[in-house]
Amino acid sequence: MLRQQDVGHRIVVRRIVGIREGRPLFSDALGELVELSETHLTLATAQGPLRVPVAQVHRAKRVPPTRRPTAAAVVALERAADEAWPAPTRGRLGDWLLRSAEGWTGRANSALPIGDPDRPLAAAVDAVERWYADQGQPAMINTPLPLAAPVGAELDERGWDSRPPTLVQTAPLPLATPTHGVPAGGPRGAVVEVTTAPSDEWLAIAAGRKGGLPDAARHVLTAVDQVRFAHAYVDGTLVAIGRGAVTGPGRWLGLSLIEVLPTLRRQGLARRVIDTLVAWGASAGATHAFLQVEQHNAAAVALYRALGFTTHHTYLTRVAPH
Repeated sequence: MLRQQDVGHRIVVRRIVGIREGRPLFSDALGELVELSETHLTLATAQGPLRVPVAQVHRAKRVPPTRRPTAAAVVALERAADEAWPAPTRGRLGDWLLRSAEGWTGRANSALPIGDPDRPLAAAVDAVERWYADQGQPAMINTPLPLAAPVGAELDERGWDSRPPTLVQTAPLPLATPTHGVPAGGPRGAVVEVTTAPSDEWLAIAAGRKGGLPDAARHVLTAVDQVRFAHAYVDGTLVAIGRGAVTGPGRWLGLSLIEVLPTLRRQGLARRVIDTLVAWGASAGATHAFLQVEQHNAAAVALYRALGFTTHHTYLTRVAPH
């Protein structure tokens, strides 16, 4: 049976659609799993969304994507994502990137093992551990899959832990217009502004989500040539934020920190913020958007799927044992 880890992935479902002469009739559906609850699952299929009661599911399983991205495509997107979220302290191990930002976010405090580390794999992991020890931080490595599967196998041998999987999702611009499940306009009177720097109120909401904002966080947020910060106001109060950065020779719009105050969620504000950042990104020359979302965040995965995002690849953040 399916688990929350399957949200965002392609699945096939065999469901019971009736009974004939005392025998069940089955129908198969293929699509991306966008929601999984105790009572229903929802697929995004080629014919549109399909909501299936769990009681009708005879069998369901994950299946391979229709086409996996090439290694070069994964490397290019991972480098664009690194450029969009720049750690202030950096090092290199051959082609591998070493990143530190006072512990603020896993992405900015982990090695990115893509390319040749210019030494045997075991020696490369040893060097990563030494580098992070010198920073006074636990060693972490982000492993894009399946590209970095050999690195993952080495880390398994060493007893490294894994954080929950993260989906790296992409969509061409302009984004799709949702036909279901996504409120269009937000609360009455909502206004979204885009600025070149985050306001103090914007930073306060980001700090609440990320557990504080050390000095290194401000570098991560602002040290990009093309970056904008969306502020959504209702009656003069900041209620939602978002960040967009155009990187990867201008091709990719990276969306991050899409956050809505809990009391105003599910009213279309996240979509308004995303639409505003997409309009700016397109004007800056971006042709595609990407974002990174934790696989178990079913609500966010469903929103992004409705906007046309699909999973490009996944990654695991691996953490060295204490």
